[in-house]
Amino acid sequence: MPYPLVIFDLDGTLADSLPWFLRNVNSIAERFSFRRVAEEDVEVLRGLGSREILGRLEVPLWKLPRIARHMRRLKAEHLASIALFQGVDTMLRALADGGVRMALVSSDNEANARRQLGEAAALFSWFDCGASLFGKAAKFRRILKCAAVNTEQAIAIGDEVRDIEAARAAGIACGAVTWGYALPETLRALGPDLVFERMEDIASSLRSEAAD
Repeated sequence: MPYPLVIFDLDGTLADSLPWFLRNVNSIAERFSFRRVAEEDVEVLRGLGSREILGRLEVPLWKLPRIARHMRRLKAEHLASIALFQGVDTMLRALADGGVRMALVSSDNEANARRQLGEAAALFSWFDCGASLFGKAAKFRRILKCAAVNTEQAIAIGDEVRDIEAARAAGIACGAVTWGYALPETLRALGPDLVFERMEDIASSLRSEAAD
């Protein structure tokens, strides 16, 4: 494999949590006094970066830690209704069998992440969870240090603009999946190193990169 270390995001990348988020976002908005999300707003918001979304919804930065803690608790209550995307287990096993080490960096907490991954959690060498909205780059750097690899040997795979931005800030390659929170055209416009349209494309694309 060209990347002996693959760092995954969880929500929207491995876990199909967008429907859960959309069902709950307006109750969260009421609790923390930011703008509700109308049905017609969803596609617009999916085409924006995190800072633009916060601006649209009028969410002050100082509220973000409280909102994040509440969402982690709420999600823990509903984990049984948030499935992994089809093919996640097979894809992760293919990478592990190919000698790839994997890490998970998520805004969720580690307990939720491990419960959600189930048996597949054992395939990950590192968990660095509880990332703030704009704090993933620091966690990527910490994972690189733990894994003792240089920046050219790692790729971060996620579904949002901030995942691409964080990977670039950390100096590593970035892969974008098209089935998560952000619109595919929004992610492609940022020029990620790899774009994955199907779950099975992750392992097959990385094997192709290795062959090249």
